Amino acid sequence: MNKSAEQGNRRPANIVKKGRRCPLSGKEAPKIDYKDVRLLQRFISERGKMTPSRVTFVSSKKQRELAVAIKRARFLALLPYINK
Repeated sequence: MNKSAEQGNRRPANIVKKGRRCPLSGKEAPKIDYKDVRLLQRFISERGKMTPSRVTFVSSKKQRELAVAIKRARFLALLPYINK
């Protein structure tokens, strides 16, 4: 048996995978606002659920801001809670 088969073809732990940049960070990035429904809809699935940051590549800080803005917009009836 070779060495890679024994390890289960895993990556070494010290190699960091380069990911995409956060679309809401940087100079030209849009500001997160609960009134900007078009921006918020980009981060909501067809069913009305918030898309996770591992899918949208949003940083954790911006993901928290985004969640607050989406919840605020839902409360004010700018966004639906669910889509049937």
